[in-house]
Amino acid sequence: MKVVSTNITVRYAETDQMGVVHHSNYIVWFEVGRTDFIKELGFHYAEMEKSGILSPVIDVHCSYKKPTTYGEVVTINTWVEDYDGLRVTYGYEVKNQKNEVCVTGYSIHVCVKQDSFRPISIRKHLPDWHEAYEKLKHK
Repeated sequence: MKVVSTNITVRYAETDQMGVVHHSNYIVWFEVGRTDFIKELGFHYAEMEKSGILSPVIDVHCSYKKPTTYGEVVTINTWVEDYDGLRVTYGYEVKNQKNEVCVTGYSIHVCVKQDSFRPISIRKHLPDWHEAYEKLKHK
């Protein structure tokens, strides 16, 4: 399984009154990890969007295990959990500097035409992406 790791230093603005990372920031970090994962495959969201295709989140789940705090360096591990030609499920794991799992989660995405927001087949409209994701299923 291909896993891409992204390091982030927790910023003060990401913490809440208790001094821990506010739960909403993990979803943002998932996006950072997912973008790095896609870049590692040789693709870019911006190029896909220029072609009139968007990839909205249709479901997201986040499970909190341990808090992270200001100044810590955390690692977001990202991989493809599932792919069926229409939907992509990305898995995430956030670890602290002690290599402890702090958060796990996933997000499910589809691709849509920008002008109509109608779902499209990744297999048909993004054949290079489809081929790359198919290869990931067999590793």
